[in-house]
Amino acid sequence: MLRNKRIAFIGAGNMAEAIISGFINSGKLEKEQIIVTNRSNQERLNELNRKYGIETVTKDQLDYRTIDIFILAMKPKDIDGILEDLCEKITADQLLISVLAGISTSYMEENSSDRQQVIRVMPNTSSMIQESATAVSPGKHVTMDQVMLTKELMKCIGEAYIIDEDMMDIYTGIAGSGPAYFYNLMEHIEEVGQQAGLGRELVREIGAQTLLGAAKMIIKQEETPTELRKNITSPNGTTAAGLAALNAHGGGIAIKEAVKSAALRSKELSKEPEEKLVLQR
Repeated sequence: MLRNKRIAFIGAGNMAEAIISGFINSGKLEKEQIIVTNRSNQERLNELNRKYGIETVTKDQLDYRTIDIFILAMKPKDIDGILEDLCEKITADQLLISVLAGISTSYMEENSSDRQQVIRVMPNTSSMIQESATAVSPGKHVTMDQVMLTKELMKCIGEAYIIDEDMMDIYTGIAGSGPAYFYNLMEHIEEVGQQAGLGRELVREIGAQTLLGAAKMIIKQEETPTELRKNITSPNGTTAAGLAALNAHGGGIAIKEAVKSAALRSKELSKEPEEKLVLQR
């Protein structure tokens, strides 16, 4: 289903590159299927061309009629100009997939051609190594075939989950921003490991393998995270002492607040283009 699709990225930032890298490394898409354009940064386009062997063109050079799927990956503030431009050049059955934080499918539909097929996705930067957790939220005009095509496409970069769009904010708080929480945890693990005398590279490898193993246990075992935690927490043992310190310093509360704060910011960002649309009317 993917082999005959022509995909154009509009935007060439870090997220676009992570997805492109994942697509190519998955082996499910050929580099000849992918084309990238951006507004004005020719140097960035040249870099992606050299790095991945994909076609890169300026916006004026792109043949919009030959594209099956447009992946909108530019800055969210540029959405209005891009949609206005696309309205003049594409048809409703050419699929728009947005990776833009805070831009709803309804906003894109109301600012696109009549009955435009739109799907919003939320990957994370683990796309680059085909380990993203990606949400897929269909717009109201999209066909089930296009939804399944998008899910198949997103599975090139990891796992994909179809969710209602009103769950996108909490999903962003968990999976979109989530990698940063784990990176921050690793920063602290590295710091304390080095203070105790371990080399930086060694403590990084130990910490990363520990996180990887714990993640795989959650995925592959039937026990819940609570049960898994209890299984390795002996009374008055080292793990119990560590967990007690974590709770005493607000570790659990901090994790919850991180997710909730990221979700709240996602909701705030979603309101900004909607408020702008109301003002325009």
